[in-house]
Amino acid sequence: MNGIINIYKEAGYTSFDVVAKLRGILKEKKIGHTGTLDPQALGVLPVCIGSATKVCSLLTDKSKVYESVLQLGISTDTQDATGKILRDRSGLLSGLSETQVREAIESFAGEYDQTPPMYSALKVNGKKLCDLAREGVEVERKARRVHIYEIEVLEMNIPLVTMRVHCSKGTYIRTLCDDIGERLGVGGMMKSLVRTRVSSFTAAEALTLAQVEAHRDNGSLDEILLPVDCVFASFPAVHVKEHVLKRLQNGNRLKRGDFSDKHFLGMPEAGEQFRVYDSAGRFYGIYGYDGEQENYRCIKMF
Repeated sequence: MNGIINIYKEAGYTSFDVVAKLRGILKEKKIGHTGTLDPQALGVLPVCIGSATKVCSLLTDKSKVYESVLQLGISTDTQDATGKILRDRSGLLSGLSETQVREAIESFAGEYDQTPPMYSALKVNGKKLCDLAREGVEVERKARRVHIYEIEVLEMNIPLVTMRVHCSKGTYIRTLCDDIGERLGVGGMMKSLVRTRVSSFTAAEALTLAQVEAHRDNGSLDEILLPVDCVFASFPAVHVKEHVLKRLQNGNRLKRGDFSDKHFLGMPEAGEQFRVYDSAGRFYGIYGYDGEQENYRCIKMF
């Protein structure tokens, strides 16, 4: 099997649990996920199978959209509802207006330096921060620049605020919740989290593990296995001429005249990327246009 399945991760599973269960369901060993979700978090987790595992890192780098419930007034060691309460400032909430909360939340739009939480899978000297945290060890973490492309309040009933966040890779939503609470002076934690989109993969189209298993039993896995080139749907598609196929298969550089559909190429910009197919429509990989030399170099071969 080669392709991508858009999984809806349910509560209680780690991302690695999902991969392990899919290996059993699909009887395939070469499977990888595209970005860790905490066990209690729900939502989109694209899973790559076979040759599609080559796009795992590319999907991990994509921006993501989450819906999260922020609970103001409570701070925990994990920055979410699973942790130990460090401080309860609920008594200060009566002095907060909805306008103040909304303005504080919206102020995080754009770039900001976020310090990763101790309870995370990041490693320091080869050891996960979460393992160190469980041992009672806290180490200094360097803040990382993240980008909040859009942050929107969907519902507010203080102390609970439901938000939609469109953000860059590496953004911790529970840390964002904690930071919002600190900016308001009352503390905050992430009560719940749902990832609703990764790149073009949405929660509305995602399947639970049980649904995947049902497709296997019905012999209809082909219906849910997405082709690897769907990840690059925004790139123009081009096709090589028959005599160029060997060079394409070897990942060699290609010239403008090697393509049969020049009308797609027009005047591409330097660095512009294309989906490259053979004359029969079989997807081979991604090529990028080298403006100065007027040729195309292989970015990724599948």
